[in-house]
Amino acid sequence: MRVLVAGADGYIGFCLSMHLARNGFDVVGVDNFSRRRWVAEVGSHSATPIRSMPERLMAFEQAFGKKMDFEYGDLRDYGFVHYVVDKFRPDAVVHLGEQSSSPFSMMDVDHTVFTQTNNIVGTLNLLYAIHRIVPHCHLIKMGSMGEYGMPNIDIPEGFFEVEYRGRKDTLPFPKQPFTDWYHQSKVCDSINIMLACEIWSLRSTDIMQGVVYGTRTDETLNDSLLTRFDFDAVFGTVLNRFCAQAVLGRKLTVYGAGGQRRPFIALRDAIQCLRLAIENPPDNGEYLVFNQFDEAYGIIELAEKVKRIGNKLGLDTEIEHVENPRVEEEDVSYYNPVHEKLYKLGFKPRHTLEEELNVMLTDLTKCKHRLIEKKDKILPKVQWKAE
Repeated sequence: MRVLVAGADGYIGFCLSMHLARNGFDVVGVDNFSRRRWVAEVGSHSATPIRSMPERLMAFEQAFGKKMDFEYGDLRDYGFVHYVVDKFRPDAVVHLGEQSSSPFSMMDVDHTVFTQTNNIVGTLNLLYAIHRIVPHCHLIKMGSMGEYGMPNIDIPEGFFEVEYRGRKDTLPFPKQPFTDWYHQSKVCDSINIMLACEIWSLRSTDIMQGVVYGTRTDETLNDSLLTRFDFDAVFGTVLNRFCAQAVLGRKLTVYGAGGQRRPFIALRDAIQCLRLAIENPPDNGEYLVFNQFDEAYGIIELAEKVKRIGNKLGLDTEIEHVENPRVEEEDVSYYNPVHEKLYKLGFKPRHTLEEELNVMLTDLTKCKHRLIEKKDKILPKVQWKAE
């Protein structure tokens, strides 16, 4: 099977590309290295040292005896998108090539407009190229569980049955995205893809993914094959920031009360889920939705887990509550998203959060000097509310 991975230089994209190529898929990666530039723009870098793409491709071939193709280009350029889809003629496209940081999208008008145009235009270009060149290709788009928001009812996988004034219908579940422009762009993506499936009979799987964590997969055999690990306040996830603070001997800064709840999934398991999605395409014209995560945790609960495991590893770790720079509910009493479809396809979580935290903290301890270099970038500076 030929698979095009957009965003192949990214945290998930590089690991997915290696996993697929190692297991017999014909893979071409696409990227313009924008994530490296964006992180540099906010003054930070990956905690794990990551090689250039030519070095990565060579290291992968040396380790596994397999090759991956790569094309440099921007998804906003329809000419490039048409060229690479026409050249490779993929059976599946995994779309990871978007700006994925909430704080980055909230920095100012320029970053808001960039996030919206980058994400929405790139997705539309892919849809048109698939429609015109490979209409039976399966698009797997990386969405976000954050598209749903925090409703006080169970969250289905994409669609639910509604009864109103004596009539019933199955409708898309209402989106109430987390209060930032990034998640708004993801909702627009989902709506556009759903329309393309309806009018062009395309087939697509929309992955509503939780927060991904971890430093390693089965393919990261040596330092040349490491994926990136962002820990700054703009691109680092809450768990990444906690781990970096623990290794630095700093207090774990919980935003507000810490009662926010988020769904999480290990990097190894996210790769497993994406492969299952690739191997189980929907019918022509079908828009399929998977809620992709393992467990949901409260933010204060995560901090306590990092503290406990960090202290076992000899790290002196405490927890501190700080003013929340975001506009969000800080005490979520009910959060219950359904996530059954991937399990029915055979998904089995391989590692617990505690196991992965041990690996993450150990790996970050080896890279402590890189954390020290950018330690002033961990605390938040982007404010959701206008000054």
